[in-house]
Amino acid sequence: MLAGLLVLGAGAAAWAYLRLDGNIRGVDIDQALGDDRPARSTAAPAPSPYGDASPLPAGPLNLLVLGSDSRSGAENRKLGGGPEGGARSDTAMVVHLDAGRTSATVVSIPRDTLVDRPSCPAEDGDTTRPASGVMFNTAYEVGGPVCAVKTVEALTGVRMDHYVEIDFAGFARLVDALGGVTVTTREDIDDDRSHLTLDAGTHHLDGEQALALARTRYDVGDGSDLNRITLQQDLVRALVRQITALDLPADPAALFRAADALTGGLTTDTGLDSLGELASLARSLEGLTADRVTTVTMPVLPAPSDPNRVVPDEPEAGRLWASLT
Repeated sequence: MLAGLLVLGAGAAAWAYLRLDGNIRGVDIDQALGDDRPARSTAAPAPSPYGDASPLPAGPLNLLVLGSDSRSGAENRKLGGGPEGGARSDTAMVVHLDAGRTSATVVSIPRDTLVDRPSCPAEDGDTTRPASGVMFNTAYEVGGPVCAVKTVEALTGVRMDHYVEIDFAGFARLVDALGGVTVTTREDIDDDRSHLTLDAGTHHLDGEQALALARTRYDVGDGSDLNRITLQQDLVRALVRQITALDLPADPAALFRAADALTGGLTTDTGLDSLGELASLARSLEGLTADRVTTVTMPVLPAPSDPNRVVPDEPEAGRLWASLT
C-alpha cells in the first residue's frame, strides 16, 4: 500500500514538473543581441538556506518585465479585445534586485514615452529599421521581446539580465490562483474601456477585476498613462503582499495552482525558461517582502512635439538608471 502511494506520488510530481516546465516559452535574447550591450553585473552565489550543495544567486539583478496585450487565444481576446495576432507591451517595468535579493526597485516606463528605437534582429533573420521619436511600446510590436530588450538597454544604459513577459490571461489566472488581491483605490473608478467600476476605498479583486484595474486609464486623474502606472504599481505591491501572506511552500496544492497559472502565460529569456531556473530565482527572493519593494516611474516631461506623449526628464532619468547598475 505504502509503495503504491509512493509510486503514485512520484508519478504526480513528475507530471506536475513536466506540465509546468512545458508551459514556459523561451526566447534566446542573448544569442540574438550578441555582445553589443551594456556590461553584465557580476554576482557571487550565496549558500543555500536549504543546506544543499547548490548555491543560490545573491547578487544584483535587472529584469525587464512586460505585460503583453497579446490577442492570441480566445481567453486573451475575451479579456483584451483587438485583432488576432496583434501585440504590444501594455506594461513595462524594470525590476532591480539589490545585492542580497532582500529589496527591490521597480521602475515603470510609460508606454507613451518617445524613444529612439534601434535596429533589431528579427525572427526571420532580417532586421527591423531604426526609428526616432516613436512610442516606446512600438519596440515590442515590431520586434518582439528581443527588440523590447534592446530598446530598453539603449534607453537606460542598463543591461537586462533577464526578460519576463506575461499575457492578459496569465495575469488574470495568477491573481485568481492566489485568491485575489486587496487594493485601495484613491478615487472612484467608472471606466467604460476597462469595464471597471469601483468606489474609492479598499477592495478585494479577482483576476479579471485586477486586470481591468491594471488597464484603467481614462477615468483616473487626467487620463494619462502616468495615472494608470500608479494603479499598476499598487497592484505589484498587492501581489507581493498576497504571495508572502499565503506561504505557498507550505501548501503544495496552492503552490501548483499559482505556478500553473503563472507559467501558462509566461515568456522568458532562455536563462529562465525552465522550472528549475525559475525556482532558483524564486528561492533567492525569499527574504523580499512588500515593504522592501520601492516603486517609481521614470522621470518624464511632456514631449515638445506632442503634449499627449512624454520624453525622459534628464538628467534625473539618467541618474535613476545609473543607480541600478
